[in-house]
Amino acid sequence: MSTLKKAAIWSTILAIVLKLSGFLRESIMAKEFGANEYTDGYLIAFSFITLVVAMISSGFNHAFLPIYIKEKNKNSQLADQNANAVLNYTVFLFLCLSIVVFPFYPIILKTLFPAMNAVTEHVAVKITAIFLPFISLIVLSGILDTYLQSKRSFIPAHVSKLLPTLFAAIFALTLSEVLEIYSLIYGFIIGTLLGVFIQFFYLKKNGYHWAFTFNIERQFRKSIIVLFLPSVANSVVGQINMFVDKMFATSTISGAVTYLNNASLIVSIPFTIFSTTIAAIIFTILSEKVEDDRSFERTVFLGVESSVLLLLPVTIGVMLLGDLAISFVYERGEFTSADTKKTFAALIYYAPLILLQGTQSVVSKAIYVKEKTVFLFIVSVSTIVLNVILNYFFAIKLGYIGLALSSSIVSLYYLVLTVIYVYRQFHVSEQKKLLQLLVRIVVPCVMMAAVIILIRRAAFLQNVYSLFQLLVISIVAAIVYAIGIYFFYRDGYNRFKKLLMK
Repeated sequence: MSTLKKAAIWSTILAIVLKLSGFLRESIMAKEFGANEYTDGYLIAFSFITLVVAMISSGFNHAFLPIYIKEKNKNSQLADQNANAVLNYTVFLFLCLSIVVFPFYPIILKTLFPAMNAVTEHVAVKITAIFLPFISLIVLSGILDTYLQSKRSFIPAHVSKLLPTLFAAIFALTLSEVLEIYSLIYGFIIGTLLGVFIQFFYLKKNGYHWAFTFNIERQFRKSIIVLFLPSVANSVVGQINMFVDKMFATSTISGAVTYLNNASLIVSIPFTIFSTTIAAIIFTILSEKVEDDRSFERTVFLGVESSVLLLLPVTIGVMLLGDLAISFVYERGEFTSADTKKTFAALIYYAPLILLQGTQSVVSKAIYVKEKTVFLFIVSVSTIVLNVILNYFFAIKLGYIGLALSSSIVSLYYLVLTVIYVYRQFHVSEQKKLLQLLVRIVVPCVMMAAVIILIRRAAFLQNVYSLFQLLVISIVAAIVYAIGIYFFYRDGYNRFKKLLMK
C-alpha cells in the first residue's frame, strides 16, 4: 500500500475520532453542567471560535493551498517566502483585531445577543475574555494545518485538531468543580497550544523553516485576494447561520442554545464521515475529469447518487431514532430526560441537513473544480439573509425548533440553486438520471421506515438500554434498506458498491 493511501486511511479514521471526541466533550458538559443559562453562555462565546476556525481551516485552505502548491512547483524558495509572509500577516492582523476588540467585546456581545439573561451574559463575557487574547494562536494552528497538507503530512494535522477538543473534555471532567464551566475553554487553549508545537515540529521535519518576513510576491498576493473572499464566504456560511440561530435562540427558552447545539452535533456526524471519504474521492475524480465533459457529468451524478443512497436513509433513521441517540450521548448527570425531549424536538427539524449538506458537498466541489466561485459567493450571502428573515418569523411562531426548521429550509434553497446551476450545463440524459434516482429510492426508504416504526413498538425493546435499542434497530433497518436498493435500484447499488471498493 502506498504512503498516500495509508495517510488517507489514517486521516479518515482520525477525522471520525475527532468528531466522536466532540461528542465526548459535549457528553461530559451535559453530565457536569446540564442544559441551562451556563451552557448557553459557553456556546454563545464559543461560536466566535468556531467561526474563526471555519474561516481559516476551510476558507483559507481552499484559497491558499492550490496556489501555494502551483507556485512551489515553479520556485520552491519564493513559494516558502510567500507562505511565511502570509502566515505572519494573518497572525498579526488577528492579534491587532483582538487588541482593538478587547475593550468593547462586552458591548458587542450584548448587541448581538440582546435577549441574553444575566447569567448567560456573565458566562459569555467571561469566556470571551479568556479566549480572545489567544485568537491569533487559534488562527496560527489553522494556517499550519494548511501548510502540513501541502507537505502531505496529514496525520499531524488531524492530531492537532483533536487535541483542543480532547483537552477540553479532560479539563471539564477533572477540573469542573474548581474552574466550573470555564474549565472547557482552558482545556481548549492548552490543547491548541500543544497542537501548534506538534505542527511546527512536523513542518520542520518536512523542510519548512519559518522566517520573519512580510514580503509577498505581487502575483501571489493578487491570486490569494481574488480567491479568498468567495472561498471564506462559502466555508463559513454554515457557521454564520448557526451563529444567527443562537442569536434568536436566546429570546426563546433557557437552554435553547444548548438544545440546538447538541442536535446539530448529531446531524454533523454522518455528513463529516461522508465528506471525508466518498466526497473526497469524488473531488479527486472530478479534478481529473474536468476537461472531459461527459466523464465530468457522470462523476457528478456518481457523487450525488452516493450521497442520496447513503444519507437519505440516515436522515430518516435520525428522525425516527434520534431520541435514543440523544439519550445515550447526553442523558446523564445534570442532563435530564426532559432535556432529551427538547433536544430531539430540534433534531427532527435539523435532520434534513444530513442529506442536504452531504449532497451540497458534492455539488459545491463540482463548482470549485470549474472555478465558478463567484456564483457560490453570491448564493452564500443570500442564504445568510434568508436565514435571518426566516429565523425572525419562525422564532415567534415555533420557538427554538423553528430555528432548526429555518436551517433546513435555507440548506434546501442553497442545494436547489447550485444543482440547477450545475445541471443546466449538463446533457439532458443526466437530468433524467437524477429524477429517476429520486423516484426509485422511495420504495426502499418506505420499507426501512416501516420496519423501524414496527420494531420500536415491540414490547421486548421498551425497557432495554437506549444504545442496545439503537444498535438492534439500526442493523435490521440497514439490512432491509440494502435489500430494497438491490431489488428496486440494482444499477445504483452496483455503482455505489464499486465506489466503496475503490
